[in-house]
Amino acid sequence: MNLWIANPRGFCAGVDRAVKIVDELIDLVGAPVYVRHEIVHNHHVVERLRGKGAVFVDDLASVPRGALAVISAHGAAPGVQAQARTLGLRLFDATCPLVSKVHLEVVRHARAGRRVIVIGHRDHVEVIGTVGHYANPEGDGIAVVENEDEARQVGVPRPDHVAYVTQTTLAVETSARIVAVLRGRFPALIAPHHEDICYATQNRQDAVRRLSGRCSHVYVLGAPHSSNSVRLVEVAQESGAQARLIERADDIDRDWFASARHLGLTSSASAPECLVTEAIARLQQLVPTLAVREVGVPEQVVFKLPAAVADLRRVERPAVGASAVQTVSASF
Repeated sequence: MNLWIANPRGFCAGVDRAVKIVDELIDLVGAPVYVRHEIVHNHHVVERLRGKGAVFVDDLASVPRGALAVISAHGAAPGVQAQARTLGLRLFDATCPLVSKVHLEVVRHARAGRRVIVIGHRDHVEVIGTVGHYANPEGDGIAVVENEDEARQVGVPRPDHVAYVTQTTLAVETSARIVAVLRGRFPALIAPHHEDICYATQNRQDAVRRLSGRCSHVYVLGAPHSSNSVRLVEVAQESGAQARLIERADDIDRDWFASARHLGLTSSASAPECLVTEAIARLQQLVPTLAVREVGVPEQVVFKLPAAVADLRRVERPAVGASAVQTVSASF
């Protein structure tokens, strides 16, 4: 049996940046470091950081005054930063730069008085933050559509004055179908200057599509509450393969792929490479004659850490984390 490992896979530049921010803050300042929501949607990553001293909270109101806090890679509405200032928190923003780009688009359309349609999952943390960037306290100028049916029903007061943005982790084909419905209703619909679905999401979907062309069964390492993980499973299935989402090597079931000659393995943008290594080892135990092969080309994209983290590196690390926060002169 051949095991084909997809490239690119695993951490994207935005996830890698967000995780490094929390890691470095704990190393430089000491625990605890408070993180609003999961830094990324992956239990392994969250539990590792929790064991190191990260504290994950749903609301900054539960963070002690003056503490150090981090906005997750999914981003947040401007009101969250205002809340942090009110609470006297030292706030670091780990929002993925590509999510920040979507926020800027929403702000630009709001200033122009356009109706904005957000294509995405309305309960997802990223979408909630994006909606919050529309500068209208009532939220009347922005709406979320999750599927083609909602796209057919969404109301627009001025059909010639409407734009759309998308959640960065959607399936490319799904987003395109929804956009087609909207454009059929609103020919003047304004698209993003550059595609909102991030390069990493698209690259991983393209990679799993190629993988599914040669493999009858595909394992996707990720988390069930991770949008990009679920999308990879859907893309593999749409491409003709049987696909299964797993969170760890122990979830691998030999009976599931017993008839396969070519088995595929990939990992979502929020899944660390160590999970892939463990899955390969598990599969080699189950199938001693397994031939492991890689297909595709890895990504080389890197996002710089925020300047405030670099400033912290230049400060001699004090013995007590609380005093470290007070000595930082950077603007947060």
